[in-house]
Amino acid sequence: MPKLVVDHISKSFEYKKILNNLNFYVDEHEMVSIVGPSGVGKSTLFNIIAGLIEPSQGDVYLDGKSILNQPGNVSYMLQKDLLLPYKTVEQNVALPLLLKGVNRKQAIVQADELLKDFGFETVKKSYPDELSGGMRQRIALLRTYLFSDNLILLDEPFSALDTFTKSEIQSWYLKVHRNLGLTTLFITHDIDEAIKLSNRVYVLRGSQANSLSSIDINSDFKNIDDFLLSDTFLNYKKEIINSLNA
Repeated sequence: MPKLVVDHISKSFEYKKILNNLNFYVDEHEMVSIVGPSGVGKSTLFNIIAGLIEPSQGDVYLDGKSILNQPGNVSYMLQKDLLLPYKTVEQNVALPLLLKGVNRKQAIVQADELLKDFGFETVKKSYPDELSGGMRQRIALLRTYLFSDNLILLDEPFSALDTFTKSEIQSWYLKVHRNLGLTTLFITHDIDEAIKLSNRVYVLRGSQANSLSSIDINSDFKNIDDFLLSDTFLNYKKEIINSLNA
């Protein structure tokens, strides 16, 4: 059984159809991306999966159970890190645990353990404005994991970063994803990013299409030297671009 199933989801706002009968799935421990131009409903789809808005039709299943209109079952991170500026790094990371009812002392202990595991113990007493953009994003991703490890939704989490920082954090998140056994679904406009990170890429073209194109990325090819410059990578990119233009 897939970890996540999106089943015949449609959404309209004031008679304008945004999503049209979409079906797709994400298997456990996969990293799957959704690529599409602005305005085709990617964020609307994420809001439905997160239980924040109700679809016009269809259902969403997590581990075989409907989570429609039920916030709190998945973790959801937007483009901005949204770290609280008046709290330290460890306090920011501990916040999801406090919201779950964990006592403050234990929440701080768990947050510190996670920060130590990923080499961030030296900044745990720092405040967000003392950190670089890349470091803030790493801390925000760890905090997102503590909200719920069932499924991580990332809405263009790396888009505000410069090219070099983005590449570094992409590689870092791949390791985090593997080490923690995560399942991740993310939105991106960056086709290169989608190919680099994903097991599978879904192409969303808007309400004029009633299905998502699906492109599987063979992870074996990612181990070759200069994968991003290889013919295999360029062929994937051409396939995605052609699907977007279909």
